[in-house]
Amino acid sequence: MGYLEILIAAVVAFLFGFAWYTALFGKAWQKEVGMTPEDAQSGMAVTHGLAFLMMCVLAFAINFVIGMHPVEEQTFAHGAFHGLMSAVMYCLPAVAIHYLYQKKSLKLFLIDGSYIALFCALMGGVLAALKLA
Repeated sequence: MGYLEILIAAVVAFLFGFAWYTALFGKAWQKEVGMTPEDAQSGMAVTHGLAFLMMCVLAFAINFVIGMHPVEEQTFAHGAFHGLMSAVMYCLPAVAIHYLYQKKSLKLFLIDGSYIALFCALMGGVLAALKLA
């Protein structure tokens, strides 16, 4: 397993998250969690550092699932499928459980859950595509 693949996939997901939580859904997300722009900036280095570390863990797990298949089957679409299925079967139910008990809004779940599903699919696609390179 190439650790560079994991780092690249995590960087891609992290950059996707930047776009998701700023330009696309930043204001709606802040409103749903009750956070001001100033609150969002507080402790940014630690938050981003730990978030990136967790993305590396997820990329490692998705890479493990993808690695169970022969290299000939590795395509972006194949990896994206496995990344998406990993999100749907593991990540989203865990987030949903927490949001239900915390009485979070459906809108917040849709913003966060869609992001998780898409970044896991993106990571899986990148990981599988890099195996062909």
